[in-house]
Amino acid sequence: MRDWQRRVLAAVSVGMLALSAAPAAAGTEDSPESSGSLAASAEAVVAGESISFDYATAEPHDTNWIGLYDANGGGPVDEEYVSPSLDWQYTPGTEGTAEFATSSLEPGAYTAFYLARDGYTWLADPVDFQVHSDGEISFPVDEATLRNARVGDPYEARLGGLATDGGPGTVFRRVDGDDWIDVAEDGTISGTPDGTGGDARVTVEATGANGSTARLTAVVPVRERGQPLVDEVSVLSYNTWHGGTQVNGYHDKQVRFLLESGADIVGLQETEGRHAARLADALGWYHWQSSGSLGVVSRYPIVEEYGQVNASAGVRVALDGPDSQVNVWNAHLGYTPYGPYDACFSGMSVDEILAREAKSGRTQQITDTLEAMSGQVEAADETPVLLMGDFNAPSHLDWTEELREKNCGYADVPWPTAVRPTEAGLTDTYRAANPDPVATPGTTWSPLYPFHDGSTGRDEPQDRIDFIYQAGNGLTVRDSREMVVGEPRPVPDHADNEWTSDHAAVLTRFSVSG
Repeated sequence: MRDWQRRVLAAVSVGMLALSAAPAAAGTEDSPESSGSLAASAEAVVAGESISFDYATAEPHDTNWIGLYDANGGGPVDEEYVSPSLDWQYTPGTEGTAEFATSSLEPGAYTAFYLARDGYTWLADPVDFQVHSDGEISFPVDEATLRNARVGDPYEARLGGLATDGGPGTVFRRVDGDDWIDVAEDGTISGTPDGTGGDARVTVEATGANGSTARLTAVVPVRERGQPLVDEVSVLSYNTWHGGTQVNGYHDKQVRFLLESGADIVGLQETEGRHAARLADALGWYHWQSSGSLGVVSRYPIVEEYGQVNASAGVRVALDGPDSQVNVWNAHLGYTPYGPYDACFSGMSVDEILAREAKSGRTQQITDTLEAMSGQVEAADETPVLLMGDFNAPSHLDWTEELREKNCGYADVPWPTAVRPTEAGLTDTYRAANPDPVATPGTTWSPLYPFHDGSTGRDEPQDRIDFIYQAGNGLTVRDSREMVVGEPRPVPDHADNEWTSDHAAVLTRFSVSG
């Protein structure tokens, strides 16, 4: 997102979920020891109702405060800042009651933290609570394909998180399906496939606290005994745009998109320290979540975490235990200054543009990322490597002589964030599958800020700035495409879009060997 888009959104986001800026200071050395108590007025409330918290402390202060966080991540669980609170209030005095509205909270699980002196030291143990709809329980899709199984191998997958608006105490049961599949009350399906391969199915019914019911058909692709568990994997890079919170009903829309996309491994950006965990919990997938923008969710186990390197982070995903694994790196590079603006609006020389690329931090960020990956790229024929993300810069493969007019009179601009991965031995999978940038531009910025942008009166440059790179013979590109859902209305009329981002996503499908 560009600077001016942030200002436009600030003017049009009234009534939408706004991330409330928690007090900025970290706990200081004179912060009191954890003491006191915190109690909620209810374990669960209907969305729109208020919930209150009684608090007490032996160490009162005018800047003690209560913050509400998503239970799936983002809260100061280690008494350190992770991400902004969803809502907060100061709690002066030795005791009192703080009341919060829940109208801006999506149905789901939350945690309240009672914290000291504009910091993150606990004054009491956190309190969990739920917000649920008074409507009927539902699933975001009628049919969901789960991770692969194999004949003779024990299998387990979680469906419980897919049900929404059920409230506390939702119960799941098996209705019908293949004999080997059991369904537990919490929505876990399990069993050991027998016979031959093919698609197994089970119909699951969820019953909400208010007695409403919904059904979902779960499809489990079953591989033959002795076959590789995964011979095809789909990889998605997806900027979630403040977690999706700029669009109404974002949770169900995102879950529906991820299920219907067929993605197996997803690099997420703009997760704000919590949204990768939220989506993984709903999908029953594995995840890695940073304290900031980056997250990875995967159908298959994340077996190693490499940590964050500048603006990127890496994990290892096991597609088939130790026999088939892939190293996955996800990046969100700096967004300003933005190169296409320097070209199209300021008419800078190529040398000036490249200097500004370095000023943005992107050049150093991609350099640091590639250096961290270098050993893995050298060994990529043994364990394939992926690098994906929002690079906030175009590719030299798209700024060609044939597209000079489209690119404001420029051609052959050696954008560092695209040139350096190529020089390091990585393949741009979208261009590998779609080699003609004239026929398939692959634009990802932006479905919400179109070229003729009526909301700003300016022509927004359209570019491919989201990428999936690959190295290693174990993955072969089958196809790649940019993705949006429906026909998104541009800002400022985006609130009810089915598509919850201001970027298009990019998905590459690979054959897996070895």
